[in-house]
Amino acid sequence: MGGADQRGANQVDAIEIRDLRKVFNKRRSIRDLILHPRTKPEPVVALDGISFDVHQGEIFGLLGPNGAGKTTLLKVLSCLVSQTSGSARVQGNDITNAEHRVKSSVGLVTSDERSFYWRLTGRENLHFFAALYNVPRAEIRRRCQGLLEKVELLKHADQLFMEYSTGTKQRLAIARALLHDPPVLFMDEPTRSLDPSAAKHLREFVVTTLNRKEGKTILLATHNLPEAESLCSRLAILHLARVRRLGAMEEVRSWGDTGERYVIDVAGIAPARLLSSGEDRFVFPGCRFEIKAPEDGSAPDRSILNADLETGGAALTELLRRLIAGGGTIVSCSRREASLQEVFDLVAAEGGGSAPGAQTAR
Repeated sequence: MGGADQRGANQVDAIEIRDLRKVFNKRRSIRDLILHPRTKPEPVVALDGISFDVHQGEIFGLLGPNGAGKTTLLKVLSCLVSQTSGSARVQGNDITNAEHRVKSSVGLVTSDERSFYWRLTGRENLHFFAALYNVPRAEIRRRCQGLLEKVELLKHADQLFMEYSTGTKQRLAIARALLHDPPVLFMDEPTRSLDPSAAKHLREFVVTTLNRKEGKTILLATHNLPEAESLCSRLAILHLARVRRLGAMEEVRSWGDTGERYVIDVAGIAPARLLSSGEDRFVFPGCRFEIKAPEDGSAPDRSILNADLETGGAALTELLRRLIAGGGTIVSCSRREASLQEVFDLVAAEGGGSAPGAQTAR
C-alpha cells in the first residue's frame, strides 16, 4: 500500500536531512527558580545527529515511541522550531536561509485540535487560515469549497468545529494543510484517537488521493506499527533522539532476524510429546522452537512449531528429519519474516548504543 518512488535520474530528493541536532533547555518549576536562581537549566537532547533523505513522491515513515523526537523533527523541517546545528533542505530550499520558500512548499497535519477556532464553522476556519496563507481573496471561497469536497466535509462545512467528531476534525486539519497546495505533507500521528473505521478511511485517502493521484511526498510520524507497515515504502525508527534503523520495509524487518524463522505444521506428534523433558531428540544446538496446538483444538496429535534456527539451511533440514523420524508428517513449512514489532522491541532493548543501519543517508 506504500507510495511509489517517483524520482527521476536527475531529480533532487524532496527532503534532505544532514546531522540535524536540537537541544532544549529543560523547563524548571517556579519553586526551583526561586530556590536555585543561578542554576543553569538542564539541556535535553531532542534530536541527536539525524540524517536521512525522503524521495520525491514517496510515503516515508518516521516511527518511534512518544518522546523519540518525531514531532520535534517535523517542527524543525516546517521552520516552526530552529535547529541547534546541522542542516536540512525541503524541495531544495534550506530551512535556515529560505524559510519562506520552505513554508510555502510544506503542509503540516497535526492532531492538535486547539489550533482551530472552536466557535467557528469548518468553512469559516478554512477561510481564516486561507487568508493567513495569502491565498488571493478572490480564490478563497472556491479553493475552500474544493477542499471541503475533497476531504468529504461538505455536509459538515457549516457546522461548528466544537461539534465535530474526532475523525471530522482530522479531515479538516488535512484540508487546512492543503490550502496552498504544497508538494510535501508532514503528518504527525494523523490517525491518533480515531476509531478503526475512520482510521482506515483516512489511510486510504492519504495513499489513493494525496500520494498516488496528486503525487505528494508524505513524511508520516507515527508509533502505530500496522499503520507504518501498510502505508510506508521506507521508514526510519527513532529512539532516544537518534535514528536506529533506516531503509525499505524489507530491510528494516531483516534487522530483526537473528537467524532463520519458520512456522512448521506437524501431524502425528502431539504438543505434549514435543514439550516432554524426556524427549530430547527434537532439540539440538542451533534450534529453538515454541509449540502450540491448532486453535480449534480438533487435532490432538497436531503441533505448530515457531522455530528459530541457525542460518544456512542445515538446521532446518535436521529439524525436519528428526520430526519425520519421530513419526511426524510435515503438513506445511513456511519462512517467517520478523515483524516490525520485533524490530521495534529490538531497537528499544539496545538503548543508547549504536545499531546496524543507523545514520545511513539513504
